[in-house]
Amino acid sequence: MRYIGGASVADEDDRLLATAAPRHLRWNLVLVWFMRIMALVWAVKGLIAWAHILGIAGTVPFEARPTGQQAVTVYFAVIDLIAAVGLWLTSTWGGVLWLLAVMSHLILAVFFPRFVANGALLIALFIIGLMMYLTISWLAAVEE
Repeated sequence: MRYIGGASVADEDDRLLATAAPRHLRWNLVLVWFMRIMALVWAVKGLIAWAHILGIAGTVPFEARPTGQQAVTVYFAVIDLIAAVGLWLTSTWGGVLWLLAVMSHLILAVFFPRFVANGALLIALFIIGLMMYLTISWLAAVEE
């Protein structure tokens, strides 16, 4: 242990830690955790879409479904997994693709309800997630 001016370096470090400002919520860290959780959810959502395409899930074979429903399923199978990767990397393009995926789902649920799952709870969760992302992103930007 080194001594400087009669006090050890460790004692000075302890005093600095004791007088440090109280810890506050860091919104950047909250944003990273939110994006990582959404990445896991969206990866599962994308894998479920692929399960429908491959015939693992669902009662009706993929080929027997209407063409519009097939197109929507393939669209979400691709965009959900790409958005999940971008969210996990906490990149800007991941957030943008996730917003595109959420908005696409909400618009399709309103205008073409037979092509996507459109339960009231699911739509409410998408809107809540969207508002949480925008709020946390704004708070993280203001914090800097």
